[in-house]
Amino acid sequence: MRPRRAARAGQYAALLAYLVFLAFPLLWLLSTALKSPRELGSLHPAWIPRHPTLANVRQAFDEQPLAHAALNSLLVAVATAVVAVVIATPTAYVMARQRTRLARAATGWVVVSQAFPFVLVIIPLFLVLKGLRLIDSLTGLVLVYVVWALPFALWMLTGHVRAVPAELEEAAAVDGAGRVRTLVSVTAPLLAPGIAATALFAFVTAWNEFFFALVLLKSPGKQTLPVVLTHFIGAEGVADLGPLAAAAFLATLPSVAVFALLQRRITGGLLAGAVKS
Repeated sequence: MRPRRAARAGQYAALLAYLVFLAFPLLWLLSTALKSPRELGSLHPAWIPRHPTLANVRQAFDEQPLAHAALNSLLVAVATAVVAVVIATPTAYVMARQRTRLARAATGWVVVSQAFPFVLVIIPLFLVLKGLRLIDSLTGLVLVYVVWALPFALWMLTGHVRAVPAELEEAAAVDGAGRVRTLVSVTAPLLAPGIAATALFAFVTAWNEFFFALVLLKSPGKQTLPVVLTHFIGAEGVADLGPLAAAAFLATLPSVAVFALLQRRITGGLLAGAVKS
């Protein structure tokens, strides 16, 4: 019994250490956001602010259009998640059920495409969007994010489709349901955890993405939140640490909130795609 208790205690200790490691950046941002300029410049900084203040939050909203930038990011992230799921769900169904050379080639391309860095595609991507007159447009940015999120979304949903027993679809076909009706009425409800996990992935990717937004968006009124956060850094690289920490902390809250709302479905989705029936 003692070895088991020791092993269990070690597991809990490791889990606690991992949770502290994950929470450290968020706690550090919160601590910095609540400190006064005098505490931020102290030679002996403390973890817990001695005199907590919300002055950094007010200053952040006064200096930069954070609310408008957050609205832009929200619109882009929600549109990316919805479009990616709508496209990836039927495509993943075909890739999982049709065991042809084309389907295998598409699966291989999905995996290989994840190896391409952003810098490699930004110039041709910029020229394509310029030809389509989608530079400095949220619609163009959504299009880029959807294309970038689709490979991983397809790979994830393909595993979930394969986990759904084909016998259910065969029974629906016997009852007279076509392919589209079977996908909508039979397969899609069983894919709800996987769809939720995929939507969260696309949402968080679009919400946090910086490089494409920096290159493609020029108008201040169309910039997303990650781009606006860089405005707290001066021309000489000196950061306005208090307002920057406050704005960055607020920028993490939507992702945390979405994850908390979809936690159960996400957990089931990540596990379901790895288990064969």
